[in-house]
Amino acid sequence: MRKQFYFVILIFLFAINTHAQNNSSFSAYKFVRFIQYLSGNYVDTINVNKLVDDAIIDILEQLDPHSIYISKEDVQAMNEPLEGNFEGIGVEFNILNDTLMVVNPISGGPSERVGIKAGDRIVAIDGKSITNIGLKIPDVHKLLRGPKGTKVNVRILRKGVDSLLDFTIVRDKIPIFSIDASYMAQPGVGYIKINRFSATTEQEFLEAMDKLEKQKMRDLIIDLRNNGGGLLNAAYELASYLFEPGKLIVYTEGRNSPRTDYYSHFRGRKVFKGRLIVITDEGSASASEILAGAIQDWDRGIIVGRRTFGKGLVQNQLPLPDGSMIRLTVAKYYTPTGRAIQRPYNHGNTREYYTDLEKRYYSGELFNKDSIHFPDSLRYTTLIRKKTVYGGGGIMPDVFVPLDTMYYTEYYGKLVRSGLINQFAISWVDANRETLKKQYPKFEKFNKEFQVNQAIIDELLNLAATKNIPRDEAGLKTSADELRIQLKGLIAQSLFGPGYYYEVTNTRNETFLKSLQILNNWDSYKYLVQ
Repeated sequence: MRKQFYFVILIFLFAINTHAQNNSSFSAYKFVRFIQYLSGNYVDTINVNKLVDDAIIDILEQLDPHSIYISKEDVQAMNEPLEGNFEGIGVEFNILNDTLMVVNPISGGPSERVGIKAGDRIVAIDGKSITNIGLKIPDVHKLLRGPKGTKVNVRILRKGVDSLLDFTIVRDKIPIFSIDASYMAQPGVGYIKINRFSATTEQEFLEAMDKLEKQKMRDLIIDLRNNGGGLLNAAYELASYLFEPGKLIVYTEGRNSPRTDYYSHFRGRKVFKGRLIVITDEGSASASEILAGAIQDWDRGIIVGRRTFGKGLVQNQLPLPDGSMIRLTVAKYYTPTGRAIQRPYNHGNTREYYTDLEKRYYSGELFNKDSIHFPDSLRYTTLIRKKTVYGGGGIMPDVFVPLDTMYYTEYYGKLVRSGLINQFAISWVDANRETLKKQYPKFEKFNKEFQVNQAIIDELLNLAATKNIPRDEAGLKTSADELRIQLKGLIAQSLFGPGYYYEVTNTRNETFLKSLQILNNWDSYKYLVQ
């Protein structure tokens, strides 16, 4: 009798599946016939390819905020940050006064190997002038990027050299680093800032850990602010260096995707067992939330900052016949306690979804922890300490740090939005590079002795005035300290490399300073993890 029952159920399920497939096939046939009618009968000439692309985009927008269409032209650019490299000549650049300027050649890259230097102006590429033509960043990518092994000829204007210099650069793979900075925040405390989770993140993390452990690191701060995520594998592999093998880090599950568990496992290196702080904010999403959620659920470390973005949908990248792709949501992420990371969304209303951060600002959530309310139905308890945590929309930190707006004024906002602070820093370093290099051959000396004096501030503000941002003494008084630290960080970045920006600016960052305070006053906070 039981076998007959199971047989009937099997036939029923098969019938349902066949019916669904038939419906799908019929709908596909219906759509193809519709396109045929348009092509063969419509009164005017139409672009069928564009119509199909637009239809795919519209359909995906009705599903969820993270299922998207990627055109053939955009596939490579979308994948580069996840792959951790692209192929090109290897320079950090900026466009100043319609001129392409090398900010820094990437260490070990093809441009550095042939002698390209910071401050060089690229005035021609493959014999064609690129000055005063309204050059844009996408134009630069098209001109300088290309397959590994191909050559590009550039003509350089170099300060102090009378004639133009010609270089032939052989393109190569150029790394896109996922770790912005790693340094000793104070004796015994290491700091690592991760900007994304890519194919190279694990190796970069190991190199950073090796460097910090040689400097006698005992405790670690991992900064995930504004880390929008990336590869799931990169996040849980990194977690394996923070957890003993066998700990559930995350699991995924969907309608057609059975539950898949991801556990920490031995990676050929001893597990870091020191005290751990993870910094998050409203820009921390996806893979960042996976790592932060696992650390919180297992009471492995203290989460400091603000509630994360709340992106817990898993996408598969699926190719289409013309080389384009769709990223289709197939499952959801869950933390070890079973918390769903994804915050609520209305199907087809992506605008409302992406204005959530604006709502957080005006509701007061970014400034006051008490402004955040979770229903009891979303209450969970951590696996060791049994403290209360919540699901249903991001990871709520253990220690809340409000958004710091004490220094913010409308004047400062105009300077930031105009891009002038960054442009000025690059130009100022370019004009003073030789003097700065002689006076500050090492970052440590620069960080200790260099000050952004009033003359530098005045030079920036005079430039701003020429760009229709008149000087505002009241605004300057409130924002002066922040302006100085930003300029010093940007100058350090231009002189010594990107990571040094954070080593400078963190000295005034409230969330970073709170993290140090927690470690320095551990007895007052250890109840969160012990």
